[in-house]
Amino acid sequence: MTSKLLKMTVLSLAATLAGCGSGTTTHSAAPTSQPKTVTVALSWTPNTDYTGIYAAQAAGNYRERGINLKIIPYASTPPETLVAAGKADIAFSYQAGLTYSRASGSDLVSIFVPDQKNAYAIGVSADRKDIKSPKDLDGKTYAGFGTPDEGPELTAIIKAAGGKGTFKTVTLNTSAYEAVHSGAADFTIPVVTWEGVEAKQSGKPMKYFRFEDFGFPQQYSVLLAASQKWLNGNDSTARAFVEATAMGYKFAADHPADAAKLMVAATKSSFKNPKLVTDSQLLLAKGGYLTTPDGKVGVQNGSQWEKYGHFLFANKLLTGPNGKPLKAEPNWSQFWTNRYLR
Repeated sequence: MTSKLLKMTVLSLAATLAGCGSGTTTHSAAPTSQPKTVTVALSWTPNTDYTGIYAAQAAGNYRERGINLKIIPYASTPPETLVAAGKADIAFSYQAGLTYSRASGSDLVSIFVPDQKNAYAIGVSADRKDIKSPKDLDGKTYAGFGTPDEGPELTAIIKAAGGKGTFKTVTLNTSAYEAVHSGAADFTIPVVTWEGVEAKQSGKPMKYFRFEDFGFPQQYSVLLAASQKWLNGNDSTARAFVEATAMGYKFAADHPADAAKLMVAATKSSFKNPKLVTDSQLLLAKGGYLTTPDGKVGVQNGSQWEKYGHFLFANKLLTGPNGKPLKAEPNWSQFWTNRYLR
């Protein structure tokens, strides 16, 4: 996309972006005060988890609310650590990641969820006729990522499907997907809306077993987190950030193809195949990931925090500052808030 075409796209879609939020005009007068710099740390390389941020930035939503947004690319330091240490104001995370961090002593709080439902699933090669249910994963090899929740989740799902919950594990990180494609491993946990789309486009489609189909609680597979300390000292900035962000994600939900164009234009060196971004964004929008049943974005559900949080606690996956499992279940209402949403 040329810079001229990008400018035309942003200008033509700006009114729609503004209408997704409070109904104010996106291209309002720039604030007279000095913009407040807000840093946002990504949790991975650019993908459609972040489309709303890039769309809102392209349309000027942050700038018009007095925010100079700076995006911190993913690196070796976990984004939760960056926020807890004050090196970033806000970070992309996921429900388990934030929960681990807060249990161990940080003051992280989830302030916005891009995805309303879990995008993780158990994935196996589509041509595996011998694997028809999670119970068929007994004795098979799981290619994983090394997070504490993976094993207990898989065990619970396999047992719920009638299996024993016994399997082998190899930690391969991003190589896990190729291991499943090549047959070196039998199953993994992809993000259906990204790796799943990529696998289909590459001619190596997967079939999936959704966690929730086997009684496992929903979880937020992507969220935006800030420290309570930063929120306490930056209330108006936090509200302005969430308002602008909500506009971007509502636009991505209502106009996925156009939002994908903005994402690709903003991160053009990241994607060899722009169609991956478009198809992923279309799946997110059409699959009901981005909005609640009544069309809202970013909203969190206390019951979801409690049910999945209880799973983590009951399986002794939460350790305190002393490195030992928590003895008392946390107050889950302290882990999230909707107060910055209009």
